[in-house]
Formats: sequence, structure tokens, C-alpha cells
Amino acid sequence: MLAGQERKRRLRAPERTRERLLQAAFREVYKSGFQSAGIDTILAAAHVTKGALYHHFDNKEALGYAIVEEIVAKLTNDRWMLPLQRSKDKDPIDALIAVVRAIPHRPRDVRAGCPLVNLTQEMSQLDEQFRKRLANIFHAWQEGIAVTLRRGQSQAIVRRDLVPEETASFLIAMVEGYEVLAKNAQDPKVWHMGIRNIVGWLNSLRAPGNHKRR
Repeated sequence: MLAGQERKRRLRAPERTRERLLQAAFREVYKSGFQSAGIDTILAAAHVTKGALYHHFDNKEALGYAIVEEIVAKLTNDRWMLPLQRSKDKDPIDALIAVVRAIPHRPRDVRAGCPLVNLTQEMSQLDEQFRKRLANIFHAWQEGIAVTLRRGQSQAIVRRDLVPEETASFLIAMVEGYEVLAKNAQDPKVWHMGIRNIVGWLNSLRAPGNHKRR
């Protein structure tokens, strides 16, 4: 029994090492940007050797791609798509408002900005593989919102004159735009103002007869 448990523990060890590397790399990239992120700093934070790093990732770029696919994409999915999927029995506009209000806006979040936007601004013009992976996240995000809006239209809750995909893109642009403004101002009040404006706009998407005060 003990031998079997030890075997399972050994089999899981490489996955644990890889996860430590990913998390340490994400924190360093989030703090300093991908280009300035130091491999030695990542290794020290993860408590692994350079050999362990290159066992799991061919190079720094491969590590960066994994950060986008496994961490940044998950953050967006957990923050947007999952709550929207779980709210299928609720008013879709209320569901979108709840997601917007739940976006972290602590001073440290405002200072650091959105990981997805940070990497998009830094890497999209420099590395096509980064750009494609980041574009996939935006596409999934847009589609998740569009599905919610289409559901609202079928329930006569959301205005029928809206194009769900275009409306979803505009919502994403507003959210990310206010996050950039708040980061540049280094002031959570800018984000609070953004939330109020976004919530007001979302309420304007309601079909006639379905308006609510928020």
C-alpha cells in the first residue's frame, strides 16, 4: 500500500513541478512583462532548476504560450464564461451586471492591470504565436457574452435590434478600456466610475418593458 502511494506521489511530482513553474512565471510576467521576466527569478520563485524548466518547456516562449493557454485563458473563463453558464435560469442582463461588478478592483489589481490586456499590448505585434493564443481568448470571451445576449433575445429580455457579437465586443472594449484607464491613473475610483457606466449601458440593452433600476 505504501509502495503504491509512493509511486503515485512520484508520478504526480512532474506535474507539480510544471505547475509551480507556470504559477511563478505568471506572477513574474504579470509584474514585469514577458520580455523583462527573468528566468532566474522564475526558477528561484518556483524552487526548481533550469534543467527542470527545460524538461517541461523548450524555451521561454513556450513557457509564455503555456501561461496564456493555461492561466490567462482560465482566468477569463472563470471570471466570465462559467458565471454566465451557471446563470442560464436568470435574467441575462442581471447576470452580465453581476460578472462586471465581481471583477477584482482592489488597489493592487488596479495597479497591475488586466493580464490579458497587458500581454496583448506587449506581445501581439512581436510574436504571432502569442497573438493567436490571445485572440483565441478574446474570441471565446466574445462568444460567451454573445450566447448570453442571444438567450436574452429569445426570452424577450434583450433588445432584438442588437447584434449579439457586436454588442459583446463593445462590452469587452469598455471593460478593458476602463481597466487600462484605471491602471494608468493608478486609481480604483476610475474603475468604480467605469462599473457605473458599464452597468448603465447594460441596462440600456433591455427590451421595452423590461427596464430595471440599478
